Amino acid sequence: DDMTVPDMNFQEKAPKIPPRVLCIGIPVRDLAYRTSEVPARGAKEIASYFEEFCGGNSLNAAIGIVRLGGRASLCGPMGDSRETASRYMFDQLGHEGIDTQHLVHMKGLVTPLSAIMIDPTGERTAVTFRDPELWKVKLPPTDILLEDCAAVLTESRCAEFCTDLCTEAVRRGIPVIVDVDRAMSLREGLLTASTHLVFSSEPLQETAGESDEGEALKKIAKLTPSFVAATRGPRGTIWLDADGALKDTPAFPVHTVDTLGAGDVFHGAFALAITEGQALEEALRFASAAAALKCTRFGGAFAAPQRLEVEELLRQGRAASPAPMA
Repeated sequence: DDMTVPDMNFQEKAPKIPPRVLCIGIPVRDLAYRTSEVPARGAKEIASYFEEFCGGNSLNAAIGIVRLGGRASLCGPMGDSRETASRYMFDQLGHEGIDTQHLVHMKGLVTPLSAIMIDPTGERTAVTFRDPELWKVKLPPTDILLEDCAAVLTESRCAEFCTDLCTEAVRRGIPVIVDVDRAMSLREGLLTASTHLVFSSEPLQETAGESDEGEALKKIAKLTPSFVAATRGPRGTIWLDADGALKDTPAFPVHTVDTLGAGDVFHGAFALAITEGQALEEALRFASAAAALKCTRFGGAFAAPQRLEVEELLRQGRAASPAPMA
């Protein structure tokens, strides 16, 4: 009998569906200008380049996740559905392959808008308008949002409308990564409705009331069971290990032309790495490499790298020497 024996390992050989990260935030229209310097008060400045794209912390992170091989769905408030800007944003997000079905249009409101100036060092200066009414958004039902969800990524400014969902996610064993880019109250619910808190340097110092970043992390760690870390741009990332010891993940030295969205790409890459089961140190290096590559290109998060580029940079291993610990 010449019958073909069925391959019993077909499930192992089938392509795996990438993990889905639920990104909760407030999308923003970014109007980006490249300038020779940030103009002084009352001055006029001629821009050498202009581009409009959609932005916002969680939206940028979602782009980073998809570029790196994950799946991302975006949830949060937007302006009125009649806005011409919203159609433009949905087109851009659709092109990236980001699931936008859980974005919530709010009648009569304006989608946030940022004017961003990027100087020759790549540093960005931004002025943003967000309508306070956007924080009154009611998100879709939690069971729908957390279905097939490998992790939740949100930003600290969204605490008012997402803390209950994050609490339920943690209860279900779903990692919750919070991008803290502004000072938090030490009684903030997201301190405990999370599994990973990744601060920017200044908000960390302001939240803890400590100028020493290491001491600030240790103070925050006493208030939360979450992993705590702080990103410091070219100075790398500091974090506390399971024993409470201060660790340092150096940044990758690159020629920076545009820092816009770099921190968000870092958070997206880190969240994806957590869903993939990468160890914390590996996840932070992965995120650092993704953010570094983004900085070498103009275009906000739309300059986020592909997975192969990040893996190549990691292979090269050209990380800066660790900064001495205080």
